[in-house]
Amino acid sequence: MQTKYKSVMCKDIEPSMSGQSVTIAGWVHQIRDLGGKKFIIVRDGSGLVQVTVSKDSAQKELIDIVEQLTLESVIQVKGVVKADSRAPRGVEIVPTEIRILNLAKKPLPLDVSGKVPADLDTRLRERVLDIRRLEMRAIVRIGDTALRVIREVLRSKGFVEVFTPKIIATATEGGANLFPVIYFGREAFLAQSPQLYKELLAASLERVFEIAPAWRAEESDTPYHLAEFISIDIEAAFMDYEDVMKILEEVIYEVVKAVKQENEEDLKILNYTPPEVSLPIPRVRYVDAVNMLRSKGVEINVGEDLSTPHLRVLNEVLNTPLYFITEFPTKIRAFYTKPKDDDPLFSESFDLVWKHLELASGSSRIHIKEQLIKALTERGLNVESFSFFIKWFDYGMPPHAGWGMGYSRLLLMLTGRSSVKEVTLFPRDKKRLVP
Repeated sequence: MQTKYKSVMCKDIEPSMSGQSVTIAGWVHQIRDLGGKKFIIVRDGSGLVQVTVSKDSAQKELIDIVEQLTLESVIQVKGVVKADSRAPRGVEIVPTEIRILNLAKKPLPLDVSGKVPADLDTRLRERVLDIRRLEMRAIVRIGDTALRVIREVLRSKGFVEVFTPKIIATATEGGANLFPVIYFGREAFLAQSPQLYKELLAASLERVFEIAPAWRAEESDTPYHLAEFISIDIEAAFMDYEDVMKILEEVIYEVVKAVKQENEEDLKILNYTPPEVSLPIPRVRYVDAVNMLRSKGVEINVGEDLSTPHLRVLNEVLNTPLYFITEFPTKIRAFYTKPKDDDPLFSESFDLVWKHLELASGSSRIHIKEQLIKALTERGLNVESFSFFIKWFDYGMPPHAGWGMGYSRLLLMLTGRSSVKEVTLFPRDKKRLVP
């Protein structure tokens, strides 16, 4: 789309356009001076293109402007496309006019070209510049593909997208890791998840999903935890945990397939290939996982939750990048998790694990009021605090199931990065509230 500032995006300039007049606008990504010529690599939201200025043929006014340019300055370039096999992508622009729209200060606090590496803390401190790096832009595009495909798969199965309240009166899952906020003079909290509201919506709309932020005031300072994160959630009436597991594995399969097909160049920039996903994704019962760990000398009892070190060992035993762990002990799952009918000590639940990292967690939910009250009481939770939720179980709550998946953790699998902070645009953790 032609605008006041540009007639074409950088990535769309091709050798076949040789001789055409174009206008581009973007940032000065690199400047190379080879004596008689100056090469300016211009970057816009789509990619890079080379602008070549010959000092012996360009007008003095143009050369004077070029001499002023600094890295990350915003410029507009009018010129003629020229095919040249020596140029990046075999094409360059010979400028007739260059306008400086905003001159950047120097030196830059971070090298956007990537020639000078920076540690993660520096990158997060200088985040706006860091996001201009080709690697970060590749991560964002891969994430965009993933979100689009997730929505497409879920909508194809009759799910509708919803938005639930993010300011709530009580803990979603009964935990204490809540951020309090002042809500018109009284205390409220930022939502840990959409869990209770999505269950109520499934009782009306049958199949719902939400992609939205959630907050957990955890003390964890690891590469896999954030205080604010994007959660991908579904809830479906008249389904159980096995039904929603099948939906989850199809979502993962289609996302990985799409990223490999549509983001090939981005994956090359990241020097990474996502794992092969074949359906069905292997399933391992919790009790079998415990036995596998014991066979490897790990001290663990049935009833304990599986920690990251446990999952590292389990991944070595299973020798597969993706797997489900199913039927966890009921007591270590959230109160709304449905116990198995034939063995209530264990639940209709699952985690989806990539290597040693939990990507998603889900279950069948309790849909009988008396069972729900019993589950709350057994966990020492105040039943009255959940009255807004429980009351609707008197008016036709169907059997239902669902799952929640961390978007940033999914991105780790898709991009090969090692920290959720790296794949989050402006991460929030214990130490970071700005930028």
